[in-house]
Amino acid sequence: MPRITKVYTRTGDDGTTALGGGQRLPKDALRVEAYGTVDELSSVIGVALCCTLESRVGAMLRRIQNELFHLGSDLCVLEDDKRRMPVPDIEERHVTALEGDIDALQEDLAPLANFILPGGAPGAAQLHMARTVARRCERRLVTLAAAEAVGAHAVRYVNRLSDLLFVMARVENADKAVTDVTWDSRA
Repeated sequence: MPRITKVYTRTGDDGTTALGGGQRLPKDALRVEAYGTVDELSSVIGVALCCTLESRVGAMLRRIQNELFHLGSDLCVLEDDKRRMPVPDIEERHVTALEGDIDALQEDLAPLANFILPGGAPGAAQLHMARTVARRCERRLVTLAAAEAVGAHAVRYVNRLSDLLFVMARVENADKAVTDVTWDSRA
C-alpha cells in the first residue's frame, strides 16, 4: 500500500504526469484521459451513494468503486510493464459479477415497454448520470484500445457497468415508488 505524504509534487506543472511504470505522458494523452474518466465515474458513483439508495444497489456500488480503482491501476501501468510490476486489474470475474448483479436486480423489475429518460427519484437520476459517464468512459477506452494495448477485460467491464447502472436506476425508482420517466415519441 503506498504511503502518501504529500498531495502535491510539482512534477506535473509542465503539463505531464507519470504512469505507474515511471513514463511521463502529456496530461491530455489518451491513456490519461481514459483513467481520468474512470476516476470521474467513481466520483459520480460516490455522489449517487450520498442518496439513500436501495440497500442492494448501495452495496454493489461500494464494491464497484473499489473495482474502478483496480481499473485505474490497470490503465496507469502499460501492459508491457505489468510483467515486472503486477497491479490490481479487471478480470473476467469482475465482468461476470456485474452480469450476476444485472440478472439479480432485473428479477424484480417489469420488462421495459418503452425507452426510459433519465430522472425519477434523486438516486435514480444520479445513477443515470453515472451511466452516461460510464458510456463516455467506455468510448475513451475503445479509443485507447485502438491505439495501444489495454487490459483484456477493461472495455467489457465498463460496458457491462453502464448496463448495470441503468438497471440500478430502475430499481431505485421502483424502491422509492417513483414511476420511470418514459420517452414520448410523439412529443
